[in-house]
Amino acid sequence: MSHARSVTFAVLALGLVCATQGGAQQDRRPVQPQEERAATADVASSQTMRPVVRGRTWAVSTMKMEATRAAEKILLAGGNAFDAAVAAQAVLGQVDPAMNGVGSDAELLLYDAKTKQVVSINAEGPAPRLATIDWYKKNNGGKLPTSDGLLSAIVPGTVDAWYILLDRWGTMTLAQVLEQAIDVAENGFPLTGGLSRSMASPKLAKYPSSHKLYQAKTHEEGEIFRNPELAVTLRKLVEAEKQNASKGRHEALKAARDRFYKGDIAQAMAKFSVENGGLFRYEDFASYSAKTETPVSIDYRGYRVYKNASASQGPAELIMLNMLEGYDLRAMGHNSADYIHTSAEALKLAFADREKYLGDMDFIQVPFAGLLSKNYAQERRKLIDPEHASLELRPGNPERYMTNTQASNRPVSVNLEGDASHSGDTSYIAIVDKDRNVISFEPSLHSGWGTGVVMGDLGFIFNCRGDYYSLVAGEANALEPGKRPRSTLQSTLVMKDSQPFMVMGSPGADDQIQRTVQTLLNTIDFGMNVQQAIEAPRWTTRSFPASPFPHTMYPGDLSVESRVPEAVRAALIARGHKLRVGAPWSMGENAAIVIDPKTGVLNAGADPRNDAYAWAW
Repeated sequence: MSHARSVTFAVLALGLVCATQGGAQQDRRPVQPQEERAATADVASSQTMRPVVRGRTWAVSTMKMEATRAAEKILLAGGNAFDAAVAAQAVLGQVDPAMNGVGSDAELLLYDAKTKQVVSINAEGPAPRLATIDWYKKNNGGKLPTSDGLLSAIVPGTVDAWYILLDRWGTMTLAQVLEQAIDVAENGFPLTGGLSRSMASPKLAKYPSSHKLYQAKTHEEGEIFRNPELAVTLRKLVEAEKQNASKGRHEALKAARDRFYKGDIAQAMAKFSVENGGLFRYEDFASYSAKTETPVSIDYRGYRVYKNASASQGPAELIMLNMLEGYDLRAMGHNSADYIHTSAEALKLAFADREKYLGDMDFIQVPFAGLLSKNYAQERRKLIDPEHASLELRPGNPERYMTNTQASNRPVSVNLEGDASHSGDTSYIAIVDKDRNVISFEPSLHSGWGTGVVMGDLGFIFNCRGDYYSLVAGEANALEPGKRPRSTLQSTLVMKDSQPFMVMGSPGADDQIQRTVQTLLNTIDFGMNVQQAIEAPRWTTRSFPASPFPHTMYPGDLSVESRVPEAVRAALIARGHKLRVGAPWSMGENAAIVIDPKTGVLNAGADPRNDAYAWAW
């Protein structure tokens, strides 16, 4: 790469603020066919805070510039999207360590250009075998610790996701894709102001191993931070691969993976857990395996939208889209009171079904045939009152639209007490390569710094996704040994005419779907380019049970960014929404790539609300 191009990569110019505002027209007539709708964006200006980054060959968008650069280096060296995703996440986990890392769980969606198939990788970890509802009632007062300590953790799945990607679809060795991550761990990277301040977290201060790594000294913005302990851990994986290279690529990669889950690293994790009050034992790691699964999908206005199926909230977005397909959203006007109200009400209904029906498909049956049917959406749409905000959790009966299936008597709890958070901390990677392989990789510690516990001298922290379980037996997301929690991790992959059209994702726990669906609607219904779609003002609601314990619901809650006009806010309050107004750029951390169906040009976007960075060639 030339020096001039390197400089360009590092200093992409910022544009002007996007001033998207919706019109006031109200029209709830049935939607017109796709070809009859206008294709231009309903926006006041085409200018955006950041430019659309366009290329002909490949595109990358991640939550951090260093991760985007890591993916670029792999792609320029001849690797494909799957090689680049592993390299990017291994770096991302270090430069965004409060959000993700080696101890993360993950959900992935990918498109394999050779087989022309969309595949889901579920790298959610299960609960330890010793974790039961009775154990928490007897030992922890009937409560799950929220985002703190080993009792809130599940088995990390990211390393197994690396293995699956490289073994099944990749072309490079683990040594090649981890080279940059090992260099960052050994030689360090400059700290941002936000990360240097975050390292002073009281959560980290509670645990000696975490204090030693992150708080032995005060860290300043611009200082070089190193993690030599993590470098040793990563080198152990590469060492196992090299020692088994003579057995072939598959066995070499498996040996590296097994050293983490079955070898000395697993033994060290188990020993540390026992010594520090955790429930993990060696067998929990040795028996773990991430899974490749068939995603679920629906048709939305001629686009095929795919989501992860099992142990994910992702399908709730499809349930919502089916309902919204019955409205002419464009005629309502972007971010009009009608549009925001209708969208929020549809989301509440979809999330009510999330609570009752979605979870780990190894433990429960999810009635997808009913949940994703257009007839079910038509029935649920009738519950949306155009003039009044709903205040109740109202799951439906999708089994009515399935043959030989009885209605579920699964319990659903509504808790109005406590202060469970609907927000969370995650990171994200989207990549499209020259062959049009597509990868959406969402790794997470769930909440800032995960459990807060650095695992001994291994250099990484476990995610705290275990605080998502329900302690009510029989519920879809009820805790059971070996069961995966229903994760908020999800991303979106969209096909148009059997070709990849769009890939995107967003950190943000329960907000993730709310961010991705708005970006999708901005693109499909309002004709915005990818950067306009990401930057447009957003809304969010907490009028459903939060994923973290104790799963508090805030009936009628609705928030908007202050860029939403005051007249719209007043109209929403008049309909009964308990409105909160956030800062103008406060809701969301999206990244997305759109492939132009006519030209094949890749259009990458990154959210100015955070440090997301897009690049293409």
